Amino acid sequence: MEDGNETAVAALSTKIRQRTARAQQQVFHIAQASFLINVFGLSFILDVHLNHDLLSSNYMEKHFNGEGRSLLSKGGEHCYYQGKIRGVVFSVVAISTCQGLHGMFGDGNFTYLILPLRKSSKQDKEHPHAVYRNTGLGPAIRPFAYERTSLKQDPDVKSDVLRTISIKRIKRMIDTKSAYDETKYVELAIVNDYFMFKKHHLSLTHTNSFAKSVVNLVDAIYKEQLNTRIVLVSMETWTDRNRLVESDDPLHMLHLFMQYRQQNMSGRSDTVHLFTGRTFLNSRSGAAFVGSICSNAKGGGINEYSNPEGMAVTLSQNIAQNLGMMWEPRHSADDSASCKCPDKWNGCIMMEDSGFHLPRTFSQCSLVEYQELLQQGGGACLFNKPTQLLQPPECGNGFVEHGEECDCGSSAECEKMGGNCCKKCTLTHEALCGNGLCCDSECQLLSRGEVCREAVNDCDVNETCTGDSSQCPENVHKQDGYWCNDQQGRCFQGECKSRDGHCKYIWGPRVVSADKHCYEKLNVEANEKGNCGKRDSSWIRCQKDDILCGYLHCSSIAWPPRVGEMDGDITKVEMYKEGRYIDCSGGHVMLADGMDLGYVPDGAPCGHNMICLRQKCNAIRSLNLTACPSNTEDSCSGRGICSNMAKCVCDHEWAGSDCSIYDPLIMAPLPTEKPIPGPSAANIIIGSIAGAILVASIVIGGTGWGFKPAPRRRDAAQGPI
Repeated sequence: MEDGNETAVAALSTKIRQRTARAQQQVFHIAQASFLINVFGLSFILDVHLNHDLLSSNYMEKHFNGEGRSLLSKGGEHCYYQGKIRGVVFSVVAISTCQGLHGMFGDGNFTYLILPLRKSSKQDKEHPHAVYRNTGLGPAIRPFAYERTSLKQDPDVKSDVLRTISIKRIKRMIDTKSAYDETKYVELAIVNDYFMFKKHHLSLTHTNSFAKSVVNLVDAIYKEQLNTRIVLVSMETWTDRNRLVESDDPLHMLHLFMQYRQQNMSGRSDTVHLFTGRTFLNSRSGAAFVGSICSNAKGGGINEYSNPEGMAVTLSQNIAQNLGMMWEPRHSADDSASCKCPDKWNGCIMMEDSGFHLPRTFSQCSLVEYQELLQQGGGACLFNKPTQLLQPPECGNGFVEHGEECDCGSSAECEKMGGNCCKKCTLTHEALCGNGLCCDSECQLLSRGEVCREAVNDCDVNETCTGDSSQCPENVHKQDGYWCNDQQGRCFQGECKSRDGHCKYIWGPRVVSADKHCYEKLNVEANEKGNCGKRDSSWIRCQKDDILCGYLHCSSIAWPPRVGEMDGDITKVEMYKEGRYIDCSGGHVMLADGMDLGYVPDGAPCGHNMICLRQKCNAIRSLNLTACPSNTEDSCSGRGICSNMAKCVCDHEWAGSDCSIYDPLIMAPLPTEKPIPGPSAANIIIGSIAGAILVASIVIGGTGWGFKPAPRRRDAAQGPI
């Protein structure tokens, strides 16, 4: 670190107005601003804009009074900005301005942290700040682009990951446009425990602001490389007491927290994360379930307290695990290593020991693992865009609001998509749409029936344009229970589940499920080589009806597993049947979240109209699925697919809620008249988006920053009856 000196300027503020509504005072901040930072002999101009995707319109905050009664409030102060360093292409800025400048910015060589210091007195108009930077100099970093073609063009991508993706699947991943080009949205709920509340001196405002700052940093990381936004939908703070049994084991805490979510949190979210002020004794700074992003039972994680930047790394890692990304050894920072981390100095986000530095890039392995989760259908909930926070209409925030015909976002976003169709939130000449998957390059609406989001697997469905909207319909998949993979598996939560598929996932594409004889003979023995789970220290014997749902037996497996780590040795048994020897092999393969992959997965078929659930063979009807409408005995009148939303997705040329109406597609001429525009909001907000050059007073920090490292091994995810 370099030494510096202190300067004093007027207090910083981006507030522009206050409104009183329902006895609550609402504070607004300017849409854009610029900050001049003179530090370490350099000058940085931070050009930032409000992060309009940070909070959804239904964002709620919850806390508890002294009697334990919950109190709800909607909205909250939004002072969270993102942007770039002027003139630096591969830079990133994520700051908050509620109480001075707080956040980080990176120029590709260094990552800088800025935070406000305590004023000498409340009357002091000057607000000193401190800036820190990491101590090593590396090359300017250009993160891997999130491109479909990266799988095909990069010969050095980790081989054991690519082996699991067949040539047919790779081709489909490259050809399928929308699943990877379309922006994904992780709807995140945060819970602050009482220890976290105490860390912030029992201040609800400071606790919630801290959490929002962390999420804003994480969103900047995910947006930059993965085309994925992190959106806060709710925040709960335990202001009276902790609501979980105290534990120093993060995995135990994770399971307790997921139980709390299912029993006490009813709001919609893709994943829920606990921010805790506890310190875990086993050096883990967090824990999360792997590949569980859309699961109400396992979509979540826990994160140990640190400074905002350190906690942002932990949250980035834990959300990445929810998205199917695995831990990597530190040596993957070497360009010759299989995972290819582009940042040799800071390392990549999913490295085991990324503790001291502040990584903001994902390795090639992480990109492939995320793509694989999407391809398998595990990210079906990520394609539905939340609505923005209710704020004054603002041209350039990416949301079409009252008085606007279109809004393609910031100038940089408009250059990528929609800029030719939309100028200053008004449609250009002869344009019928501004942007969206159902708006073509000539600014015209795609016809009804045009596919706007292709199915990614056998359990997904194509979404098609309606002909009167530029937006692709909500992403849905087949209802649980449909056959898939040539009737070898059943659809379950958007994925095709089977014993064969699970063997391939763990051990590689050449491995198949063992002969049924292995399950019949071994899973009734109640030992390490055959069982239906474990209770305390005793193996559970499979009942006769459950043998196909117990310990997973595969054929031709080889060490090591492609995901997770072995708990013990491979169990290998050869059995003689009908003149030949059959291979019955398996293994207890553990993920970081404590899950044992060595069992038949939920959703795999185990009999006629039966599927496995928690090592038991159950009737599909026991899922209590809502039936889709129909005018025949068949679902959707036999002319469509019943979706997970219990709505019919009709076959080509059929329509109606039950797909009973023959409705051939007719290419109608496009309308020639432009929609009548309402009063434009562009002029209204010009004053507020102009921004201000605000000069931050700086105290050059004399030390670096750090957070608790999290060393871990690499690990990991016919119609219904």
